[in-house]
This record gives sequence, structure tokens and C-alpha cells, in this order.
Amino acid sequence: MPTDAEEFLRHLAKERDVSPNTVLAYRRDLTEFVAFLGNYYGIGAWSWEGVDRLAMRGFLAHLNRKGAGKRTIARTLSGVRSFYRWMHRNEMVEANPARAVGAPKLDKYLPGYLDRAQIDLLFQMAEARAMEGQFTAVRNLAVLELFYSTGMRLSELHGLSLGDLDLVSQQVKVRGKGRKERIIPVGNHAVLALRNYEAKRDDLLRGRKSGVDRTAYFLSRTGKRISGRMLQKVVSAFLSEIDEDAGLSVHSLRHTFATHLLDAGADLRAVQELLGHSSISTTQIYTHTSVERLKQVYQKAHPRA
Repeated sequence: MPTDAEEFLRHLAKERDVSPNTVLAYRRDLTEFVAFLGNYYGIGAWSWEGVDRLAMRGFLAHLNRKGAGKRTIARTLSGVRSFYRWMHRNEMVEANPARAVGAPKLDKYLPGYLDRAQIDLLFQMAEARAMEGQFTAVRNLAVLELFYSTGMRLSELHGLSLGDLDLVSQQVKVRGKGRKERIIPVGNHAVLALRNYEAKRDDLLRGRKSGVDRTAYFLSRTGKRISGRMLQKVVSAFLSEIDEDAGLSVHSLRHTFATHLLDAGADLRAVQELLGHSSISTTQIYTHTSVERLKQVYQKAHPRA
């Protein structure tokens, strides 16, 4: 990686305080870009200043040949643009060639979500297993309840520590993208499940003096912070029992949270705050979901639809 690019990545991490995952994504994008430029210009030397619009178009074509999706191409181009903006501000280049090419138009999609009947079935299953009293079953119910109650991301739930949850005031402090913090209310059902889990958590840790993580909120049976992969596996297993062919994922609970709030008349701005979206346009996709469902109801119910 050229030193200029390394300096840009340090700027992101230290000065802009972006998340490690975002820095890693920028690193991947710039590594791909640098490798392409090396092949594009051959044995001849190249410079950031010398990259032109034709080279940028060639880079997009290269990504397309590799089978990258439209979203991946758009994100990679955005990363290169950010890098050039930073160099331009620091007077390292005179122009940004990435601005001269357009990102691919993204296909609109409606996120997968569970309807009310599916949510009821999901929690009936999880509650029945938790009643057996095993640590993992009680924990898994608490995980599902917290996901649906707050709409938080997988990475946010995985990063929770003991001090982040206040079950008395029924709220949780979440660190989202860009390390922005927000406070989300926690519903009664989730609070009950979390209290039951905390009792099991205390039992698990009692008598163990070493080899455990006493600060992490959700633990594995070994007493360590549960991994993001295990959280994903737990939730996906439940969702596959609900509808194996629907392609539901952990993120579907976040989509479900937002969709059900809007269906019940919640304000779009309030849902934006709860989800931690920086732009309301990101939140608006859930209004499309609601409208599509209303159209389906209309088609089925109206005599002259």
C-alpha cells in the first residue's frame, strides 16, 4: 500500500474516529484500486495525479468483470472518491478523477421482515425452550427479544457491555456506525427476558475467578463474550424454522422492528433516531415496505381491485 494511502487510513482511524470495520473496508477498496493501477499502467511508473477518467472507467469495468455487484462497485468507487477528496484538501492532487465517472444505479429492493404471526411464532418457540432453564436457551431468548425490541445491528448487540443496559429505566446505550452513541428504549418483554438471562449469567460466573469476561453482556457457555458469528448462527437457526425459504437473516429483525413501528403509526424521524441512520432517506425504504403490504391487502380485500 502506498504511503499516501496508509496516511489516509490513519487519518480515518485517528482523526475521524471511524470504526475499525470501516477502515478495513477502505483498505480493501484501495488495495484493489492500487493493484488495478499497477496492471493498467504496466511497467511504467504511475502517480495519483496521473490517473484519469479512462483509468477510472477501466477500474469499474475491472470490478464488473470480477463479478462484483452494483452495491460493491458503488461502495468501492465511494472509497476511492473519499481518498481523492482527502488528497485534494491536502494539496496532493489538483483534481479528483473519481468524480468524473458515475456509480452504477442501484436496484431498489425491499428488505425481508417477519409479519406479526411469524414474530409470535418465533417467540413462542424461544420461550418454550427457555422454560427448560438451560443457560443457552435463556440467553438466546434474551438475544431475540433485545434485537426485536431495539432494532440494533448485530455488531451493536455483540459489543454490549454490562454498563450499557439499564433495566430499571428500560434503556440501552448503543455504539453504532462511526462510533456514534444513541439511547434506545427496551420493551417490557425484553426486560423480563434480560433479567432472567442475568440471573443465569451470574450463576455461570459464580465461582470462576479467571478465564471469563465479566464486562461483556452476552456470554458463551465458557464465560467469554459470545462471538458475532455465534449470535448470527443462533438467530438464523430460529429464523430458518419460521420460514426456511424466505432468506431471512439477523438483519431481518432490524427490518421487522422498523416496519412494525411504522405500521403502528410511528414518526419516521423517530424511527430514524432509533435505528441510528444518519440520513432519513435510508429509513424511508421501510415506508415502501409498508406501502407494498397495503397494496397486497387492498388487492385481496377490495371488491373491484
